[in-house]
Order: sequence, then C-alpha cells, then structure tokens
Amino acid sequence: MAQTEVKGAGASEAKRKTIRIDPVTRIEGHAKITLFMDEHGRVADAQFHVTQFRGFEKFCEGRPFTEMPSLMARTCGICPVSHLIASAKACDALLAVKIPRPAEKLRRIFGLAQVLQSHALSFFHLSSPDFIFGFDSDPAKRHVFGVAAQYPEIARNGIRLRQYGQKIIERLGGKRIHPAWIVPGGVSEPLSVENRDAILVDLPEMLTIAQLTLEWFKSITEKFREEIRAFGNFPTLFLGIVKDDGGLTFYDGKIRIVDARGYVVASGLDPATYLDFIGEKVEPFSYCKSTYYKPKGYPDGIYRVGPLARLNIADRFGTRRADQEMAEFHEIQRTAVLSSFHYHHARLIEILYCVERMQQLLDDPEILSKHVRAIARPNASEGVGVAEAPRGTLIHHYKIDEDGSMQWANLIIATGHNSLAMNRSILQVARHFVRADKLEEGMLNRVEAVIRAYDPCLSCSTHADGQLALAIELVASDGAVVDRLVR
Repeated sequence: MAQTEVKGAGASEAKRKTIRIDPVTRIEGHAKITLFMDEHGRVADAQFHVTQFRGFEKFCEGRPFTEMPSLMARTCGICPVSHLIASAKACDALLAVKIPRPAEKLRRIFGLAQVLQSHALSFFHLSSPDFIFGFDSDPAKRHVFGVAAQYPEIARNGIRLRQYGQKIIERLGGKRIHPAWIVPGGVSEPLSVENRDAILVDLPEMLTIAQLTLEWFKSITEKFREEIRAFGNFPTLFLGIVKDDGGLTFYDGKIRIVDARGYVVASGLDPATYLDFIGEKVEPFSYCKSTYYKPKGYPDGIYRVGPLARLNIADRFGTRRADQEMAEFHEIQRTAVLSSFHYHHARLIEILYCVERMQQLLDDPEILSKHVRAIARPNASEGVGVAEAPRGTLIHHYKIDEDGSMQWANLIIATGHNSLAMNRSILQVARHFVRADKLEEGMLNRVEAVIRAYDPCLSCSTHADGQLALAIELVASDGAVVDRLVR
C-alpha cells in the first residue's frame, strides 16, 4: 500500500460539506463512498456509488442460449461457478428437463467449492487485517501481506482453504477460472474415482482449519463491541432460498423471507415468479440497481441476502458441526441476528458446512455415475435459474426465440439485493465514527469495513475498466477542496 499523504488547509465545520472515499479498498471491484455533512459538521447522508458500467444483460442477446452458462461464467473471475449454476438452471428450464441426480450432486459439490474458496478470500485476505491489527492500525501493514509477515499460520490457513476450493473446481471443471463443465441439462463429464479420492484426502485438514478459525474469531469478537453495535445494525428483512423442510441450501429451494424479529414473512415462494415480489430500482448515484420486497414498497422493502441472511432464514444446516455452530450463533440475539458485522461469523460457519456437506456427497456411491446429462431441444421460451452464491441469492432470467437465440436477459446479483442495506450501513457507521473537524484514517476505514462485511462483488454486477487510486476529500460549500487524504 502507498504511503498516506495529507494535504490542504483546515476549514470551518460549517463549510465542510462532503467526504469522498474513492475507491473503497479491499473489495472486489471499484466503488466510492460520499458522506454528506450538515452545517454543524455532522453526517447527514451517505451514498455507496458503484462506479463501473454493467452490460452483461445486453451483449448476450442474439447468442444461442446453450452458450449462456459458459458466457456467464465470465461475468466474474471470483465466483464464475455461481453464475454457471444459475445460468445452467435457467437453461434447464428452457429445455424443460429434470437433470440426472448424479449431475445435481456434482453441481452441488462444485457450488460448495466455490463458496468455500470465495469465503476464504473474503475473510482471510480482505477482512482479517482489520481483526488482527485493529481498525485504527497503520494501513501500511493492515493488509494480507502484513498478516503473512506477523501471523503466518493464519495467512497459511486462508491460502489452504482457498487453494482447496480452487483445486476442486479445477478437478471437476478442468480449470480454476471460468470453467465450462456445467452445461444445460447437467454436467459435461462424470466424476472419476481418482478425482474423488484426491478431493477426499484433504478434507480432514480443511475441517480442522475451519474449526480452529471459528474458535479464534469467536475469541476476539468481544474487542469489537462498538463496531458490532454500529456496523449495519438495524431492522431489515432477510431473503434466501431454503429446502422444503427449512434447511439451508445453496443449490435449489424455495424463497423464504424473514423479518427482524425472526418471524417468517413469506415462505415457499417460487423463484421463477421472483418478479411478483422483488422490485428493481436504479438510483442516479450508482450503476448498481437496488432491489426491494414489493409488498413493502421502496425503500421500506429493504432486505439483506448472503451468509447472515441464510443463517437467519434457515432452520438448520443438516450437518453436525455446522448445526452446533448455528445454535450458538443464534444465542447472539433472541431475534434475527441484525448486525452486519456478523456476516464474518456466518461466513466461517458456512465454510465449515461446505466441508461437511462435500464429505457427505462424495461418500455417496451415486456420485461416480456416468449418467450426468439430459439432452433435449428447447421446450420453453422463458427460464429462470436461482441459486445461492457466496454473497447471496443469484437470479438469471432468460427469454429465447423459437430458434433458441437469446432475446432478453435479467440478472440480479447479491450486491444488488444488498444495495439498500449497504447504503444504510455506511450512513450508520459514518454517523457513529466520523468527525468532520478532523479526518482520521481509522474512521474512514470503518466506513469501508462495513462494505467489506457484505463482501460485494462489483465485478459481477458491473463491468470493470481501468484502475483507480484512493483519494479522500473534504469539499467546502464553494467547491474548494479543503482537506485531502491520498493513498
């Protein structure tokens, strides 16, 4: 990280109108934050700007729908598997086929490996420097290289978890980035005995790392009581898919919505009818669209998705250790767990679940079946695919013509679901920590850190172009820059 530089003369509180954080650091993609100050120098409003343009829904028009999974895998280099799965499920609906059970199980393993490696990246590489060194620590060492230098075991564990998830993706899909193994109707190749055994051999080590990391994180959270109180700690709805019995699932299920008290607002909602209950709105300050629960309107229909939401809406994981951790997690709060700081805790529990669930699936003899694809022609003109990506509910919705050419597509990414909550979160954090009369690095790092709790993937929801440096400015009412912090 570059050295921090402070420039500019001071100014009265009354003149300091905005603080810009541009771009937000240690996230996937580019964004900036603007804090608007009132005449007394207090934070009056906040906006999270996704500054990249997104064009994926348009440039797929005219392509054969069979290309969509492979094409959509290139939406993002961090979570290509999630897009593969949601896209292939939309294509399954266009074919009107039920894919073979072994293919569904292989898709589930593929998706769990994706969640594992993505959560490891988020927790260890992007967020752990704040937990290890503190939110007010020197930014010159508050990064993953600083962690590796002073706490090599923690850094190694993060690398091993991510390496393991990527290894599974490579063994099943042929390559780690943008694999094309998941196809309409199933998967293109069955699982070999060699690859199954190679995946199984490292599972015990991953289980140990997941458990040790959970215990370590729970032991340090008491130090962050103030952050827990202010990091997106407010009532919202929570949305995600669950199994028919209410169990957590990443692959297939019905949509459930829970309120801040933990009560079920809606359940058994067909994901294919998402437009009946999810609305979309574009704000003038961001290229990322914001979604909301239609019955409550905009913006009162604010909801959250992702690890925290999944633990709030699901009744159980269905694996022994993860269920134990889930029970302990819900002791944090008698209602739904509200603070977005706890996304990190939920993320670690999901890593543990991924390891346990992959063990169950790989031990199933059917996983080696050669029957892994259903072949058909298009039998429907419209299809919706929904799955749980690492960051939350992912929706792919396609329409085709009689020749199977793509006519229209709509993608709703987890970052869009969380957009309203992220904006409200930065406002809460800024009002709690930021003093406009004296900018301090730790204040602004906390504003960024609440965004990192959601782990937004802006590469998914937009189209990146170029690199940006970090500049934080205080701007007077006449437009003059009166204070500037540069990284």
